[in-house]
Amino acid sequence: MEHVHVPKRFLLIGIVLILQHYHDYYCTAAKVPAVIVFGDSSVDSGNNNQILTILKSNFHPYGRDFLGGRATGRFSNGRIPPDFISEGFGLKPAVPAYLDPMYNISDFATGVCFASAGTGYDNATSDVLNVIPLWKEVEYYKEYQKKLKAYLGRQRARTILREALYLVSLGTNDFLENYYIFLRRRFKYTVIEYQDFLVGIATNFLRELYSLGARKISLTGLPPMGCLPLERTTNIFGNNECEEKYNKVALEFNGKLKSTAAKLNEELPGFRIVFTESVYDLLYSIIKKPVSYGFEVAGVACCSTGTFEMSYLCSEANPLTCSDANKYVFWDAFHPSEKTNHIISTHLIPLLKDKFRN
Repeated sequence: MEHVHVPKRFLLIGIVLILQHYHDYYCTAAKVPAVIVFGDSSVDSGNNNQILTILKSNFHPYGRDFLGGRATGRFSNGRIPPDFISEGFGLKPAVPAYLDPMYNISDFATGVCFASAGTGYDNATSDVLNVIPLWKEVEYYKEYQKKLKAYLGRQRARTILREALYLVSLGTNDFLENYYIFLRRRFKYTVIEYQDFLVGIATNFLRELYSLGARKISLTGLPPMGCLPLERTTNIFGNNECEEKYNKVALEFNGKLKSTAAKLNEELPGFRIVFTESVYDLLYSIIKKPVSYGFEVAGVACCSTGTFEMSYLCSEANPLTCSDANKYVFWDAFHPSEKTNHIISTHLIPLLKDKFRN
């Protein structure tokens, strides 16, 4: 076969075109003007600091590995998933809490968090520890819309609200804090009926976001909640292994949420909900094979004894609090460490960029 000589300049042009193609692809994939967050402590960047509740984390050792070592009200030793996702989309490295007086609408124009630790889909869940219910998070969002339109003008604000990436993460408290601890919901619903009740609320919430202009939603379901250190601690008769009964409930609920997301995607023009079901699988894998992900400890958390402590029980003075949270899958008995958050976010970012590519 005769060898064809290709001039070097054509090879260079070809390489440049290929590189330009990949540059265009990834730049196009990364174009969201803001990250807007709804949910619970998995994504709360400090709104609970400003309300009357005992569920706070604006003190050390929380935040000791955060930017500047500041305890912001994030339930972590450092950053949480919305922070990493915001940075991954070329925006700021930390998404501010809407109620934080340090920030104003100019800060919120590229990202804002309405989440409240301890809340759930069910209003009764937010009542347990007097935190912000989901309907109130939506009211704050409506208020934010008005401020954004006044700040940027109606047209530009609408574009931002339409093109923004919305992160939604809640549901764990509905089961672990509300359903399984208190009897009111258990008297009224079986666990399957309660799942359906919550899915109904989630559906109405997502429809409302759509009616308010949201189009790109990342919906996270429940984690393997039976593997949280607190649940393992109380699973005495199961040798402190994961409480698989709770994990089964989480998987069932996630399946229903996924179906809901698919239906809404078909029903509502231009609506794109990505249900991030792989978060459950990834976290479960990290917990079961911690060494494979660079961890040493998965059964207990870093803070205090690591068995049941969170919020004010998570004490910097406790001599048992670990010195290096990067060795631990969990920071406190309920929440992942920054390193775990980073691993999960690093997994999600390419998926979201691909799904929401303009």
